[in-house]
Amino acid sequence: MSGASSSLRAAFSHCVQQVRSYDYHHYLCLLELPPNMRKAAFALRAFNVETARAMDVASDPRIGLMRLVWWQEAIDKIYANKLIEHPTAQALASVMSENKISKAWIRRSVEARINDAKREEADFPESIEELEKYAEDTVSTLLYMTLQAGGIRSTAADHAASHVGKASGLLLLLKSLPYHASRNQLFSYIPAKVAAKHGLLVKEGGRTEICLDSREGLCDAVFEMASVANSHLLKARELASSVPVEVRKVLLPALPAQVLLDTLSQVQFDVFDSRLARGILGIPPSWYQLKLKWYSWRGKY
Repeated sequence: MSGASSSLRAAFSHCVQQVRSYDYHHYLCLLELPPNMRKAAFALRAFNVETARAMDVASDPRIGLMRLVWWQEAIDKIYANKLIEHPTAQALASVMSENKISKAWIRRSVEARINDAKREEADFPESIEELEKYAEDTVSTLLYMTLQAGGIRSTAADHAASHVGKASGLLLLLKSLPYHASRNQLFSYIPAKVAAKHGLLVKEGGRTEICLDSREGLCDAVFEMASVANSHLLKARELASSVPVEVRKVLLPALPAQVLLDTLSQVQFDVFDSRLARGILGIPPSWYQLKLKWYSWRGKY
């Protein structure tokens, strides 16, 4: 029994380290959560790290897709009470057995990653709404499940979580644009309608591509998408008075989303500006942590 307990502690420790290493701004948010939610939140965020990085760490896209399919099958095994020799999966299994967390949410998350991985490189999303749905399925679901782990039943909290997740997801996609461009020279997360509106969409050799000749056009496109993210943050905060005080710490990821949005604004929405990569989302770590502590203490998000 002690061996199993030791193995589980190691599994949760692994989850904490994964989130700390690859999702530091959210790692600091999770430290503010009450103990009854924190363990589940770290397991869920570690799962998100695994699925979000699956395509990036693979040398071949097919291998990345196989990793995602493995996680899809692992979720079925977890809910069937089958043992899986993977620390994040072990932590998830423990969380799922202790809390009434909907299988539909976690399946939706990995299925959204799989569908995204299957997209052809030049297959751009048609509209911002498609990216909003992707953000909802991959980011908002993490907040829904954290709320479930805490036994929270609040329609207002769910609505706020939806908006926070959409804002966070959209802004992180914008921040990742230079990374994806360096990998495949494509901006596959700028919707076709937005790109066309700002003169970025060109047809070359029988295929449609996003052209970066106009840095001004790219900044305008980023501004349009960031404005949608901002509207979600505003809507989430309009609900704050209806969200139970003890739940608001779950919605603290609204703060790093706001920090990223503010940094984008300061660099005139130029995603290639080096200031975006400094500190934590463009601000000094000490200032970020101070803001986070202040928001947490005041019950704000």
